[in-house]
Amino acid sequence: MERRLTAIFAADVVGYSRLMGLDEVGTLAALKAHRREMADGRIAEHHGRIVKLTGDGMLVEFPSVVNAVACAAEIQRAMRERNAGVPAESRIEFRIGIHLGDIIVEDNDIYGDGVNVAARIESIARPGGVAVSGSVRDNVGNRLDLAFEDAGEQVLKNIDRPVRVYHVDLFAGIGQPRSSTVSVELEAEPAAGEKPSIAVLPFNNMSGDPEQEYFADGITEDIITDLSKISGLFVIGRNNVFTYKGRVVKLQQVAAELGVRYLLEGSVRKAAQRVRVTGQLIDGKSGGHVWADRYDRDLTDIFAIQDEITHTIVDQLKVRLLPEEKQAIRQAPTENVEAYTYYLRGREFVHRGSKSYYLLARRMFAKAIELDPLYARAYAGIADCDSFLFLHYDVKVSLEAILANSARALDIDPSLGEAHASRGLALSVGERYQEAEAEYEKAIARNPNLFEAHYFYARTCQAQGKFEKAAEHFARAAELNPTDYQSMLLLVQIYRSLALRDKELWAAREGLERAKRVLEKHPENPRPAYMGANALVVLGDRERAREWAARALAIDPDDILTRYNIACVRCLLGDFDEAFALLEDLLPHANHETKAWVRYDSDFATLHGLPRWQKVLELAR
Repeated sequence: MERRLTAIFAADVVGYSRLMGLDEVGTLAALKAHRREMADGRIAEHHGRIVKLTGDGMLVEFPSVVNAVACAAEIQRAMRERNAGVPAESRIEFRIGIHLGDIIVEDNDIYGDGVNVAARIESIARPGGVAVSGSVRDNVGNRLDLAFEDAGEQVLKNIDRPVRVYHVDLFAGIGQPRSSTVSVELEAEPAAGEKPSIAVLPFNNMSGDPEQEYFADGITEDIITDLSKISGLFVIGRNNVFTYKGRVVKLQQVAAELGVRYLLEGSVRKAAQRVRVTGQLIDGKSGGHVWADRYDRDLTDIFAIQDEITHTIVDQLKVRLLPEEKQAIRQAPTENVEAYTYYLRGREFVHRGSKSYYLLARRMFAKAIELDPLYARAYAGIADCDSFLFLHYDVKVSLEAILANSARALDIDPSLGEAHASRGLALSVGERYQEAEAEYEKAIARNPNLFEAHYFYARTCQAQGKFEKAAEHFARAAELNPTDYQSMLLLVQIYRSLALRDKELWAAREGLERAKRVLEKHPENPRPAYMGANALVVLGDRERAREWAARALAIDPDDILTRYNIACVRCLLGDFDEAFALLEDLLPHANHETKAWVRYDSDFATLHGLPRWQKVLELAR
């Protein structure tokens, strides 16, 4: 019996049983042809030894990890080319898994833990893809022109320890031309009158630098925005697809969960003044590739790349573009790529949603404007940051400046939905509610899936006591962004005001789960803590509500919004004296919106009959 360390390559056919059921003879013939004409020669060239063949797969060992990965990449790229003219339902696609591990050799066969791990990694590889273990990734290093997407530690069946797994970017492979396109005919046309539906999954950051994550996310968001401008497409919004970020997922399952026929996935690698973007259009029903391409360009071409991807999708899905839509997706947000990168970083900070990040985001947007004084989105971004700082954190900002920045964004680009939403929020900050609502309507007309438009609209309605309309828009915002806890937890108050007890409990449960996830990720932010405390009271968990409230106060005891929400929690717990003390202390320093919320907030209903409530109302005027 011999033991040795080797690279183990395991492969099998995706959906083999289904293929055999459709055409047993044809499937076997095609599989043998692929092995004979394409796989066997490449394995030999890379000094691999085929240990055994199974009905739909093979086990191969390589003395070199680099050779094993290079061979796998070549085989999968060759299979994509061979499948280009094959109907999706008849296409043979391999999964390949590679591990570097200890094996036992006996009678020319191999056994042991290394073989088992390779087989399990193969089972979670993507159709048509290659997955490798951390030991393989570490040994390959930079010796191949390949990029690796970290899928994290995976719990594999019958393996007693988690294994870190990486997916290989096949478009960065050996011998690939600078731009390689694969395209196949679609399986079926949409039914008459039915729009093709698509979701753009978060593009993977292949730069090897986590700090570049914002750039890959920005590319994703901008492609979603461009596709959303096309009336002939149904496009899933940004916030829904970003729930899949960083997760290892089965594409057909994702398509089913999102209710779409097609998925666009890709990767971005940014280094100095060069950028490599890959894109793959997947048929969510069959799991097959409809189109794939790679773009190696100067960074200054990033807008052209986005435009090409959008137009290619339109062409592949046979969607007719209206003249105004052609113009809308052709229009670059800025000519200055450096300004664009500052804007993307600022947008990423805004999504994190705390005082320090709003301040950081504002600086990024200001730098973008310094580089391009006609950057409409950056003006809207500054207006939003200042509005959030005023409303959420009582930062003394100029209302005139907020209105001016939002107006400037619209002057530059009157068609920009984000600018109309920002203008509406700015007007609401200035208590010009009727004008604000008109701007929200314009924003929603331009982009019905714009989370900010619905969220801002709902806040403005709540400040006026328009509970039915507030409920409508908070619910829509919560639907558009499944990670947002604020919309859901603000719905708790709205449903209580509307005497909708079942919905109140549902919103509390769902909102609490969302808040817990955000608090784990950003423990420095008191907002999920105090809003979650309110939900805990509603759900009857009074002790945990007190713990969460105390945590929020410990994080930021001087923040007016924190104290306001703790007053809500105290009132719901029956601690009326503590609630009154907090309100009487904060209201002399509160802004008009906070005062309006005190007047309409159902959390304070039990205080209304008490003598000290009149003093609170006087302070809230």
